[in-house]
Amino acid sequence: MTKYVIILAAFICSFAYSQNTLRIIVKDSETLKSLAGVSVSIHNSTISGITDDKGFLELNPIENGEHKINFVLLGYEEFSLNVILPKQNGELVSVQLKSSEEEELDAVVVQSTRTSRTIKNTPTRIESIDAEELDEKANMKPANVSMVLHESTGLQVQQTSATSGNASIRVQGLDGRYTQLLKDGYANFGNFASGLSILEIPPLDLQQVEVIKGPSSTLYGGGAIAGAINFISKTPKQKGEYNFILNQSNINQTNIGAYASQRKGKFGYSILGLVNFQKAFDVDDDDFSETPKSHNFTINPRLFYYPSENLSFMLGNSFTKTDIEGGDMHVIEGYPDAYHVYFEKNKTIRNTTTFELDKKFDNQNSLKLKQSLSVFDRKINIPDYEFSGVNTNSFTEVSYVVNKSRYTIISGLNLVYDKFKQRNSGILDAQSFTTGAYFQHTWDVTERVKLENGLRLDNVSYSNTNFSKNQTFFLPKVAALFKINSQLSSRVGAGLGYKIPTVFTEQTESVQYQNLLPLQNVVAEKSIGGTADINYKVNIFSDLKFSVNQMFFITEISKPLVLENEADYSFFVNASDPVVSKGFETNIKFVYKEDLKLFVGYTFTDAQAQYLTGNQFLPLLPKNKVNLALIYEKETNFKIGLEGYFTDEQYLYNGDKTPTYWEFGFMVEKTLWDKFAFFINFENFTDTRQSTYKRVVNEPHNKPTFDDIWTHTEGFTINGGVKIKL
Repeated sequence: MTKYVIILAAFICSFAYSQNTLRIIVKDSETLKSLAGVSVSIHNSTISGITDDKGFLELNPIENGEHKINFVLLGYEEFSLNVILPKQNGELVSVQLKSSEEEELDAVVVQSTRTSRTIKNTPTRIESIDAEELDEKANMKPANVSMVLHESTGLQVQQTSATSGNASIRVQGLDGRYTQLLKDGYANFGNFASGLSILEIPPLDLQQVEVIKGPSSTLYGGGAIAGAINFISKTPKQKGEYNFILNQSNINQTNIGAYASQRKGKFGYSILGLVNFQKAFDVDDDDFSETPKSHNFTINPRLFYYPSENLSFMLGNSFTKTDIEGGDMHVIEGYPDAYHVYFEKNKTIRNTTTFELDKKFDNQNSLKLKQSLSVFDRKINIPDYEFSGVNTNSFTEVSYVVNKSRYTIISGLNLVYDKFKQRNSGILDAQSFTTGAYFQHTWDVTERVKLENGLRLDNVSYSNTNFSKNQTFFLPKVAALFKINSQLSSRVGAGLGYKIPTVFTEQTESVQYQNLLPLQNVVAEKSIGGTADINYKVNIFSDLKFSVNQMFFITEISKPLVLENEADYSFFVNASDPVVSKGFETNIKFVYKEDLKLFVGYTFTDAQAQYLTGNQFLPLLPKNKVNLALIYEKETNFKIGLEGYFTDEQYLYNGDKTPTYWEFGFMVEKTLWDKFAFFINFENFTDTRQSTYKRVVNEPHNKPTFDDIWTHTEGFTINGGVKIKL
């Protein structure tokens, strides 16, 4: 018996002895200052951590042997170090990171959660579309980001007008008004501006796009019921960046764009300029345009000032002017008559001024002040009817971030003012004022468990010509990340949200807000929802990588705002029963030798309006959708891609069902001399379009009505051009 006890004790001692603690200190290679907030992880292991305000971190327990240690911090070059354990006498490993002015860490570090954590260490589930993919999507549609969103799993770009091409973005089956669109964290794309927003955000100056699906109200407030999409701009670096694009399509669209940026000493700048020309195009010869005649101009200069490495200021102004004319081709071409009279014109001016102060302290805490003022002026004309107005939005926020070795705390205050002023009648005049405070805590409980909890308190006053109301919202949020092992992880999250009432929705947009009565005696919509996912990755063999992400979601919206019709007028009421959207997304990725990539995405959405009798399925929403993409790429040399998308049946507003359909696209890009890239794109080359099944425009010709838009109206298109990067 004594023999076995001795053997067992020896085994325990041996095991304990083989478990090591690695002590690390990280510094800046030039200043030798300690770096806090550095993400440190052991390759092929769940062991990771973040350095404290002295740049120090202990990792344990680590087995004997050689280990690869990875170091990641925004603004510094990613670094790896091989360490052999055990170390003698608790030896301290000192690491120096080099500042990266050439490029940031692309999609590795997320910005939407404001924690500067890597995406692998963030409890909130975030999907990041990196600069490379954005560059690829710009080949397909340089004018705006609609193609980026259209081809992402779980997202749907919903066209709202057959003649003007206006569109909104749906997340997990819910109407566009439930998704918060952000540009660099500024929410200036809602209310009256929402129907044209994604058509006026160009991709040329974007560094990445971050998509949060599910409740996102803790940091971003009202309107983020279905999720938030943050379009993040590039910032200037020491090496200048100068990009140009020229694109031409067979449907008479021309795009000319340029982006330039550079930092020199204490000053930096970036500027984006883009001009889009589109001639009206009638693909099915029914006398009505599928793509409207349009002219769009955008200029966005930003000036940066860096008094020190820990303090920066940014002042920017974005100006966009758009003229769109769709409808009867004879009218557009200037030859109307008694039979050819219908048109729809949209004239918009959007001007947004932004200011930002960012202060980093020696202990790696930071203070940020953000201010924006946005003015959106829009005029809609159809025969014998005009609707026009100005939407003014002001956003002010101050936030403070505390970074420690095992937790991050974010707290902030914001003020949001939104006012719509209708010209002429003023019937739909409305305004709202929101005061909000929020707190979020992200905690590394262990190396394998990371928790996030948050709380927002908003007080909202909103009013119009009929009534005024004040409501207070208490919005908690929880999220967790579980690193089960080096290949398997899981995230879960849940929270509450709200959306204050508005008359500007997809339905009212599609009829140009005709015969619409102002809101009266309605309350804000409230939501509860959550997501859960499992992520698995493995090397099938040395050259083939496989990963899969399985995500489940559910959102319930109580007191949904519903459009009713009575005596030729439309008005909104709160329904007594909720809208419930639930389903799942599956994303699979194969990568062979880093050159050949296959993406497979599947979305199942079961969204129902329980206040309806009979058919309760939400209109214009496919229950099943499949995304496929096969890409072969030799970096800085050659790229070729084939994409396919399947869309299931959809219900129209009248209860009819649409057919299922496939659409396919093919793209080739060739780079010469590392500076010139020539591309050609065959979009929807199977010519899937709605008029193949039934005419979109209904008689009479001089006073037409239009069917709901449920797929492409323009059909097969070809575009190509050149990109120059200096």
